[in-house]
Amino acid sequence: MSEPDKFEDDLLYALTRTGEGFRPDQAGLVAGGYQRGRRRWRRRSTAAVVGGAAALALVGTGAVYLTGNGSTSGGTATVAAAPAASTGVALTPASAGAGTPTPTATAAAAVTGDEVLATFKALLPEGEITDASGRGSNGSMPTFAGAQLVFDDGAGKSQLMVGVQKHRKGQAQERSCPDAKINRIDACSVTTLADGSKLFLSEGYEYPDHRADTKEWMASLTGPDGREINLSEWNSAQEKGASVSRPNPPLTLDQLRAIVTDKSWDRIVAGVQPDGVDPAATDTGLSLQDRQAILAKLLPAGVTVSKIDGNETFADVQLTQGGTTGSLVLRVQKLVRQPGDQTEKMFEGATVLPEGGLLKLYGPGTPNPKGQPMADVLRGDLRILAGQGPTGKPLLSLDQLKAIAASPEWKIKK
Repeated sequence: MSEPDKFEDDLLYALTRTGEGFRPDQAGLVAGGYQRGRRRWRRRSTAAVVGGAAALALVGTGAVYLTGNGSTSGGTATVAAAPAASTGVALTPASAGAGTPTPTATAAAAVTGDEVLATFKALLPEGEITDASGRGSNGSMPTFAGAQLVFDDGAGKSQLMVGVQKHRKGQAQERSCPDAKINRIDACSVTTLADGSKLFLSEGYEYPDHRADTKEWMASLTGPDGREINLSEWNSAQEKGASVSRPNPPLTLDQLRAIVTDKSWDRIVAGVQPDGVDPAATDTGLSLQDRQAILAKLLPAGVTVSKIDGNETFADVQLTQGGTTGSLVLRVQKLVRQPGDQTEKMFEGATVLPEGGLLKLYGPGTPNPKGQPMADVLRGDLRILAGQGPTGKPLLSLDQLKAIAASPEWKIKK
């Protein structure tokens, strides 16, 4: 995808996600996302919002290959029947929420691939295990832990995969049962457990069009502490590309439920860092009222703010000029640098402002002509973006958007 095309897609997403916080680029982390980019394992919570281009892009979950740092792999093993699993979840203290800084990973807090795999094995019924591997949070991806293996209870081999993530408050994406008219599924339910956790159970298929007989049964638990535990099993030794080895996957939905709700995952959840960036870390200290007051000084004569909504970094502004209405998207963000951050690269070739900072313009008459007009400014650890909003008529020219974004009135207050 070309830079202009990517920019247009990014902008369209930014203009419609008015309630979301902005996160630095996490391409390096997302590239290790679970389940080979499979759509059903995607979340916002596995979909990550990347601070690339001049706006936002949704990056789908990529692949965690359960090797490398924190991984373990073994040959054949036999597992004795596990003790009866708990059907409830004993939650650890709430994970970092909107007002808590992102914790720093430590060797003591992180979990290894061996720990994850051992936890998974201990919860399985008696059977033979081969091709087992685990991924810990002690490697390059502290926001994920998982394991995969091939399990045979004597009736045929089955691929099993489990993944553990932890989301910040309000950033988890709840699952829902698909429309049976669109995606045939044999069983599906979403229930709320006594502690407030949401449990998704389904008996479905690897391919919605049933071009193969491979079945996928799964359980997904999201908890009040931010945990998301996803477990899938297939009636073949591989997720894709292998003949079915048995009529159905080996574990019943009740067994899947018992595994994902077991207390032994508490240690793994505690060793995984919340994904994304805490919105409070990017907060400049400028309230919506502060931003509205600054805008009032910067808008051209006759254009006023009739409404402003948003969060710590993003504002969706409704504008009025006489009897005409328009809108403006405004992002004022304190940058939090992470590995793989692409912000500086996105400002290559930018105009250097007289008062300091870099300016990129998007829209008619610019090197990036596609999409809505927008001005993006990087000044130290402060980034300001002013763009034409999605509703109403355009009330601001590109030069006026530039004047807003480049104004020295925008400052970090905390």
